[in-house]
Amino acid sequence: MTAGALALTLASAFVHAGWNLALARSRDAEAATAVVLVLALVVWAVPALVLGGVSARALPYAAASSVLELAYFALLAAAYRRAELSVVYPVARGAAPVLLVVAALAGVGGGVGAGQVAGVLLIAAGIVAVRGVGPGAGARDLALAGGVGACIAAYTLVDREGVRHAAPVPYLWLVLAGPGVVYFAAMWRLRGAAALRAEVAARSLFAAVGILGAFALALAALRHAPAAAVGAVREVSVVIAVLLAGAVLREQVGARRIVGAVVVVGGIALVAVG
Repeated sequence: MTAGALALTLASAFVHAGWNLALARSRDAEAATAVVLVLALVVWAVPALVLGGVSARALPYAAASSVLELAYFALLAAAYRRAELSVVYPVARGAAPVLLVVAALAGVGGGVGAGQVAGVLLIAAGIVAVRGVGPGAGARDLALAGGVGACIAAYTLVDREGVRHAAPVPYLWLVLAGPGVVYFAAMWRLRGAAALRAEVAARSLFAAVGILGAFALALAALRHAPAAAVGAVREVSVVIAVLLAGAVLREQVGARRIVGAVVVVGGIALVAVG
C-alpha cells in the first residue's frame, strides 16, 4: 500500500468514526439521524448526478439495499440512544464480517479460508472484551449492536452486486433516498418539528458529508491499493471510535475495552485478507 493510499484509507476511517460520534453525542440520536439523512441527500445530490449513472439492472439491488439501510439507521439510532459508542461501534463493525463469513460458509458471497476462521475467533474474543461479562453487560444493547452488524453484512452482499451495474456514489445516494424520506417522516410524526430543528447543527452537517464521504475516500484509496488491504486498514476506525468515545463523550473506556477494540480490528483484518 502506497503512502497516499494509506492516508486516504486512514482518512476514511477517521471520517466514519467521526460521523458515528456526531450521532452518538447528539441530544436525540433518532431525531439527529433523521436530519443527517436528509442533509446527506441534499449535500450529495450534485455529486450523485455528475459521478456516473445507475442502470435499470441495479434498481432491484438498490431497492433491497434501501430496506436494509432503513433498518440499519433505525437500529443504529436506537443503539446510540441507549448504549455507549465505545460498545456499539466495535460490536456492530465486528459482527458484520463474522456474519459475512457465516454466509460464505453457507455458499453466499465466496469461499472461506483458515485466516478468516481465525479472524472470526479473534473478533468474538474482542467483542467479549469490549462488552464485558456479567449482569451489567447490557444484553439488549448488544442485541441492538448485533442487529446493526447484521444489516451491514446483508447490505454488503446486496451492494456488492448492485454496484456492478451502477457508479458507486449515485447508487448509494439512490439507496439512501428511501430511508432518508421514510425515517425523517417517521421522526417528524414521533418527535415533532421542534425536535428535528434542534438537531440542525454543524455536527449534523459533518455527519451528512461523512456518510458518503468516508466511502468516497475508501474508493479513492482503492485506485492505489488492493481491496483487502484497504478494507483491513479502514477498520482501524473501531479503535478511533473507542478513543473518541473516551476523549469526547467521557465514556468509561478502560484498558480492557481498548484492547478488545484492537483485537476486533485484528480479527477484521484477518477476515479481509484471509
